[in-house]
Amino acid sequence: MASVKTISEPARETPVRMEVDVLVVGGGPAGIIAAQAAAADGLNVALIDNRSFIGGNMTIGLPILGFLGQKGNQIIKGLPQKFIDKLKEVDAASEHRPCPLHMSLTLVEPEAVKNVGLKVLAEAGVKVLLYVFCAGVVKEGNELKGVIIESKSGREVILAKAIIDCTGDADVAYKAGVPTEQGNDVGGAQPPTLMFCMGGVDTEKLRMSIAEEPRTYLTDFIPAEYFGQNNQFIVVGLRSVMEKARQAGYHLPVERTILITGLREGEVWVNMSRINGVDGTNPESLTYGEIEGRKQVEEIERYLKDFVPGFENAMFTKMAPFLGIRETRRIVGQYVMTADDILNCRRFDDSIAVASYPLDIHHPEGGGCTLTWCGDSYDIPYRTLVPQKVENLLVAGRSISTTHEAMSAIRVMAPCMAMGEAAGRAAKLAIRNNVKPSQLEVNLIREELVNTGAYLHKEEA
Repeated sequence: MASVKTISEPARETPVRMEVDVLVVGGGPAGIIAAQAAAADGLNVALIDNRSFIGGNMTIGLPILGFLGQKGNQIIKGLPQKFIDKLKEVDAASEHRPCPLHMSLTLVEPEAVKNVGLKVLAEAGVKVLLYVFCAGVVKEGNELKGVIIESKSGREVILAKAIIDCTGDADVAYKAGVPTEQGNDVGGAQPPTLMFCMGGVDTEKLRMSIAEEPRTYLTDFIPAEYFGQNNQFIVVGLRSVMEKARQAGYHLPVERTILITGLREGEVWVNMSRINGVDGTNPESLTYGEIEGRKQVEEIERYLKDFVPGFENAMFTKMAPFLGIRETRRIVGQYVMTADDILNCRRFDDSIAVASYPLDIHHPEGGGCTLTWCGDSYDIPYRTLVPQKVENLLVAGRSISTTHEAMSAIRVMAPCMAMGEAAGRAAKLAIRNNVKPSQLEVNLIREELVNTGAYLHKEEA
């Protein structure tokens, strides 16, 4: 490997912008819930994000997957459900709709997520700071003491008694020296998608074309009658239609058409771009992903208008504000969750969340995807949120301690929200009990989760 040219920076005195009890880094689904939970009884809590808004992947046109289990019961409740309830108050969320392919879909309005997210954090007393990057950490021995931020104000420090990494990329953990892994056995990561939205779609025509002619418009695993009874729905398939388009010279990056109706009439979000080989921790690679994704979107839009019923008079309306990244770094924690844990519906004594989403691997190469269901639900143990080698740090979201395969199941948004609640309550309890999060008695977390409305398996609750 060629040596990298370097320069020496002068030493500097870095000003402390603030000192808090709990600092949450990353304002996505896990971070919003973690900050609320940490602030539940009056601790001084701050949340930072590098964008101009919060909400993370809830703002890019994706439905929230995973509130319901494979048996149709609701397995994620507590603060995540209260957030959905807040969105419903402004007509910005649907019910949890059972789905044979994705267990459940909860449609949300992306712009409303940004506003409601800020509102619930303000109500919880959380200080929000946007437009700042996590540029480094402050450590004493193996104890994390704070995060170095960079912004237009320069380089500053936020000191905290406990820090929760909700970046999705394990940014804080990685900078703090926590062991991390990335991708599969050869480093291949699930590819990202650049979501976009079409308006003016005749969704009724689309729905009925699938419901009435299933042999013409093939759909993967989803019975045709499903489309005949839902005004809002997801389409996964149309392989025969795509084959006709390919024969006509269209270049499509995936094997299936994936369409998600929005909450607004005639609105459809499209999940069909696929940019293989993108490293979500490398700015050059991410830039390539954005550019290539936009090229793919142009061709996908052309395909939809020319081949898919209901899109004849549709128009492009908006692009997601950033790539939908499925996978980057994962920490190595006190326990590494495996595919066997998921497929065997494993229960853990230190369970802090229940999930049911299947193993869902978008292959690092090619355009395929593999789903494997366990038939019920499985636990997420607290130890997967606790990193090795660094104290005063918890991780919540897709970068917890799992294998590449297990990550493909726990990465969707509802489980990430549940992990966020657990991490937030754990950080708060650790401070209140004057112990490190790694040393906290897990039954204290479990008791508080159950007492505040979260769902854990009854036999262990």
